[in-house]
Amino acid sequence: MAGSALGTILRVTTWGESHGKGIGVVVDGCPAGLPLEEGDIQSYLNRRKPGQSKFTTARQEGDQVEILSGVFGGRTTGTPIALEVRNTDQRSHDYSNIMDIYRPGHADYTFDQKYGFRDYRGGGRSSGRETIARVAAGAIACRLLESLGITVRAYTREVGGIGISRERFDLDEMWNNRLYMPDAQAAARAETRLEELMAGKDSCGGVVECIIRGMPAGAGEPVFEKLDANLAKAMLSIGAVKGFEIGDGFAASRARGSENNDGFGISHKAADGSLYFNGRIGKQTNHSGGTLGGISDGSDIVMRAAIKHRAKGRSGGGSHGCIDGGRHAASVHDIQAGPGAGILCAGQGIKDQT
Repeated sequence: MAGSALGTILRVTTWGESHGKGIGVVVDGCPAGLPLEEGDIQSYLNRRKPGQSKFTTARQEGDQVEILSGVFGGRTTGTPIALEVRNTDQRSHDYSNIMDIYRPGHADYTFDQKYGFRDYRGGGRSSGRETIARVAAGAIACRLLESLGITVRAYTREVGGIGISRERFDLDEMWNNRLYMPDAQAAARAETRLEELMAGKDSCGGVVECIIRGMPAGAGEPVFEKLDANLAKAMLSIGAVKGFEIGDGFAASRARGSENNDGFGISHKAADGSLYFNGRIGKQTNHSGGTLGGISDGSDIVMRAAIKHRAKGRSGGGSHGCIDGGRHAASVHDIQAGPGAGILCAGQGIKDQT
């Protein structure tokens, strides 16, 4: 199976399956001397791990990371960094009734068609649990970028059609609710919506927004290696992501040029710190989302990922096509994919560019 590695300067290779002994990643290319301990990575994994609310999978995993190589005395050595998280709550028997069933919205059918064999226990390599490795690698990348004054922040922008308000935007608020939404009112409404869906044995998706601040101008190449294109590839490689936007995204197609063009001038630093050209030539607005011609322009990189609903229906009434042509109903573990995806998008979005 090819395609388990990402990046050029910082090369990330993930391994492991949902119901195997563990999930891991090898990060090659990190410079020597970067302060790094397991706790730096664990804080990111704690935001991602399952079982933290009734809206996510009930699987109980500690997701404790262990650094196997590449770090000595609390600093990176410049050699490949190997990380592992052991699986402890696989519950493989939960999937024994679907070994001969293709679940809608999953990769069961396509894996069988491509490889002639599949790990039906939670999807194996195609499981969302593979993203543990991405988050762990992203934590290292974020640590490296922070040393350069570059920060990455991600949060839930929308759940089930209920979006945050820019007037009520408060990034600190995301830590006060289970959906990681930086708007208390929107979070309360979204939780009510999810409870209604749970009562109706249904699920929904959402939108995650990620902001990279402090990125200097010049990252990316103008043709096939555009910064936008590489970010899109990274985001769309996440299993549940079905759409990607940067800047105004699809709204730019509905806007007039006079509305959407970002003019230049001697810039001042905005109240929210979103422009970093203070006293220099720079953009006065940021409809383009931090890139021009596929190259970073020094303003915030603003991108969004659309995440579909969980493919599993809670009623058991949704039938699943069997390999033998019959029908079957399957059990489920969760209702909504959004909350844990914010930290995943933060890590995934930046490590492809390092």
